[in-house]
Amino acid sequence: MYETLSLYIDGEFLEGEGRVEQDVFDPATGERLGRLPHASRADLDRALAAAQRAFESWRTVSPMERGAILRKVGELSRARAKEIGRNITLDQGKPLAEAVGEVMRCADHCDWHAEEGRRIYGRVVPPRLPNVRQLVLREPIGVCAAFTPWNFPYNQAIRKIAAAIAAGCTIILKGPEDSPSAVVAIARLFHEAGLPPGVLNVVWGVPHEVSEYLIASPIVRKVSFTGSVPVGKQLAALAGSHMKRITMELGGHSPVIVCEDAEIERAAAMLAAFKFTNAGQVCVSPTRFFIQEKAWDRFMARFTEASRGVKVGAGIAPGTTMGPLAHARRVSAMADFVQDARERGARIEVGGERIGDTGHFFAPTVIVAPPDDARIMQSEPFGPVAACVPFKELDEAIGRANSLPYGLSSYAFTGSSKCALRIQNGIEAGMVNINHFGQGLPELPFGGIQDSGMGSEGGTETFDGYLVTKLVTQMD
Repeated sequence: MYETLSLYIDGEFLEGEGRVEQDVFDPATGERLGRLPHASRADLDRALAAAQRAFESWRTVSPMERGAILRKVGELSRARAKEIGRNITLDQGKPLAEAVGEVMRCADHCDWHAEEGRRIYGRVVPPRLPNVRQLVLREPIGVCAAFTPWNFPYNQAIRKIAAAIAAGCTIILKGPEDSPSAVVAIARLFHEAGLPPGVLNVVWGVPHEVSEYLIASPIVRKVSFTGSVPVGKQLAALAGSHMKRITMELGGHSPVIVCEDAEIERAAAMLAAFKFTNAGQVCVSPTRFFIQEKAWDRFMARFTEASRGVKVGAGIAPGTTMGPLAHARRVSAMADFVQDARERGARIEVGGERIGDTGHFFAPTVIVAPPDDARIMQSEPFGPVAACVPFKELDEAIGRANSLPYGLSSYAFTGSSKCALRIQNGIEAGMVNINHFGQGLPELPFGGIQDSGMGSEGGTETFDGYLVTKLVTQMD
């Protein structure tokens, strides 16, 4: 059975009951899975009031007690990963193994925040006078509004929720209306784990209407958003007009540099597997591949072979390694990228077209030698399309990698410590991965620079966005 969809406000699960509802579909078949209730204005007001009321007591709850609830959610996530993952596959499309793995990995985020929440320390500053004491305290910022995307519906939601709750904040989360089952499942786990009413609230609705209403509310003190650059800029401007703290994890256009001294076949196989994970619908997916000329033939032979070997199908079907795109509009977007590249003289080496007429399937695609002004080299495809171009010298590749206003993630493969140092010092990105894909762990900072956002959703830096600093000076 697919998840029963609902709002979650002040500790209660609220279904349709006269509310506006929208259909939720399986992107592999077009079958309707369920009906998702939208929050009314009264529902949003109730969520705001509940979060504010709950904050007054939750902020004083022991970090050990908060951590116990988070650890319980981690346990429940592992125990129910197959059930939750199946529903993610149904409404989001990714292969079942990927969906179950997403839930299992998110349990680590709960465990990590449960422990690190106990180590949110202040400090004592030595005074200039003997009868003065100076303390710097770190306190929860208050009610948070969070907005999460459809591509990793469990992962993106749990990152924000765990950080806010561990810091002593309360949170209202608007998840993705197209793939809502994961967020409803999270609410059920926290409810079962004993989270007090109002600490977590889940709402749905027309995205811009919900976000504008919540961000404008004087109750909300912090805004966290994961999604596209244009929408992120709009929400950041709105939050800025109200002087509210923000964390923005926005889109990227991740460059890959493969040097001639790298383990070429290994790099090609790893990159092909990563590129087509979640059908390329990943903000940190490698998209612009810069391959040194002497490694070009070996890399492309292995990379195209692996790309052709991807098995596309319904995520629930055994053996599927790439599912459908989440929306019909993403299929059209992929076709536009391919057509533009072809018109500009690029060669379509693999794929390049829609698969079938049922569901939102697009073939794994490799575009060879598109010019720098091609759309695929300028705009994030957010789909199963890779653009591969050769380069001669490393400085040239670094310059081309840095030519866009994005700075989320980047990748490089080299066997030289000298080249590795030049890459890590030269690439302008929030995350630089050399010879592996090491990002995304709960203990590591996850975030970008420039148009790719600000702030971090991992590591101890996570808590910075959910805490305020208070100076206390006292003279005896």
